[in-house]
Amino acid sequence: MFSKSKRELDGGAATAKAAVPSIISTDMKIVGDLTSNGEIQVDGTVEGDIHSRHLLVGTTAQITGEIIADMVEIYGTIHGQIKATTVSLAKTAHVVGDILHDNLAIEKGAFLEGHCKRMPEKKESSERIALVRDNSLGNGAKAPGVPGIVGPNGEKKSSNSQ
Repeated sequence: MFSKSKRELDGGAATAKAAVPSIISTDMKIVGDLTSNGEIQVDGTVEGDIHSRHLLVGTTAQITGEIIADMVEIYGTIHGQIKATTVSLAKTAHVVGDILHDNLAIEKGAFLEGHCKRMPEKKESSERIALVRDNSLGNGAKAPGVPGIVGPNGEKKSSNSQ
């Protein structure tokens, strides 16, 4: 009846339950980096980088720093680069910085000053990624060992036909 639970016996580690989001409320300011394997909801001010599985940026939020996450929902203000699989900008969003994404949704009225770039698929070879990186720099250099250039639609081009 009053015996120790399984959770207490295995050191307090929770089983595969979803954790409650970590919340930075409107009256809180954090100077430093945030890291979480779960969800972070920011309604206050953060000056630092944020690494999270899911980030919710509330309408009163002010974030200055890089964001790396699986999913980012933005209703507030961000100054910095965003790298995420899925990014959603609500009409109240104000983003100054580049967005590297796989899926991007922007509501009418959202403010974005920066570049949006789709991240390369994870299945691509390192040769293709190196080639895309070299071509994006504008030097036209061909990656070593790569027989030709791959165009934006996936068609192969010879290195002479740029």
